[in-house]
Amino acid sequence: MKSFSLIRLSLLLLLIATVSFGFAQTYNMVDIGTPAGDGFAVPKGINASGQITGSAGPGGDSAESYVFIYSNGTFTNLGTLGGSSGIANGINSSGQVAGYSTNAAGAYRAFISNGDPLIDIGDLGGGSAVAYGINDSGQVVGSAVTKDGSNHPFLYSAGKMIDLGTLGSPEGSSWWNSSEGINNSGVVVGYSYTDIPNFAFLGFFWSTGKMKAVGTLGGTLSQAYAVNNVGQVTGIAYLQNGLAHAFIRETSGKMKDLGSQQQYGDTWGFAINDSGVVVGQAQLNNGAVHAFVYNGTKMQDLNSLVPKGSGLTLIVANGINKSGQILCTGEDGRGNLHTVLLTPQ
Repeated sequence: MKSFSLIRLSLLLLLIATVSFGFAQTYNMVDIGTPAGDGFAVPKGINASGQITGSAGPGGDSAESYVFIYSNGTFTNLGTLGGSSGIANGINSSGQVAGYSTNAAGAYRAFISNGDPLIDIGDLGGGSAVAYGINDSGQVVGSAVTKDGSNHPFLYSAGKMIDLGTLGSPEGSSWWNSSEGINNSGVVVGYSYTDIPNFAFLGFFWSTGKMKAVGTLGGTLSQAYAVNNVGQVTGIAYLQNGLAHAFIRETSGKMKDLGSQQQYGDTWGFAINDSGVVVGQAQLNNGAVHAFVYNGTKMQDLNSLVPKGSGLTLIVANGINKSGQILCTGEDGRGNLHTVLLTPQ
């Protein structure tokens, strides 16, 4: 028989464990702000070193924007491809940035940058392309217009843009098909229209020349936005009731519903790290949107996990690195958009 002291010690350890697991992860919050101190800076990608990329501009009535990289406390303006608009969407461990920009003729072009001027990576014959993701090998994914006017997902690798095809989207149609994310093994995720009516679209993952649908959460539609190096996928999938929830597709193929904050509104999973932590955006009852984190147990509003009094509302989380740092867009009282970095504490 166990002694009373051992039983009491066991109960005490169990209580400590229970209390510890009951605490929510909280974050230190740094408002990186905007390059010019005003206007906007919308962050989209963060790497393992904490380098950040996104787009910035004067705001107000101006539609102008440029690509930036933030590293070691400094914003660097990477410019555009000669046009008035530049959008960065991803950054890898080497600091290479991928995104899209208008050129001098006003056409949207996908680019890659090594910290130098942006480099146009071409298209699929239709004169236009946009990029959304990049891995540590410098492979880039996005969507490009083909010769017949279709939008197809692409993989840019070793200096060549490859058409990944679709899940049956009619050729020559204007339906949008796109690859959104890529991991270090070259697994690509995105979404594509199918050949069934009613403009149905499904998330996909592509590997070694084969594209497969990721499935749904009981509805008919889904989109995949990110894949980690384990092979887990996140995005948005529809339920039978018409709502759409963020999900994790496990490597087994199982679709896990991440739910919604307080069980209401649509939610979008935009990024997932190798630990399976998902970040994204959730719609509230009043129509507002807040950034969320899903840590394997439940979805939480990131505004409740940071110090109060910043004057910012975290409206979307677009990136998370392997250390758990989360990249958010914060909105101030004047409507300016700030780059915000959250670090677990």
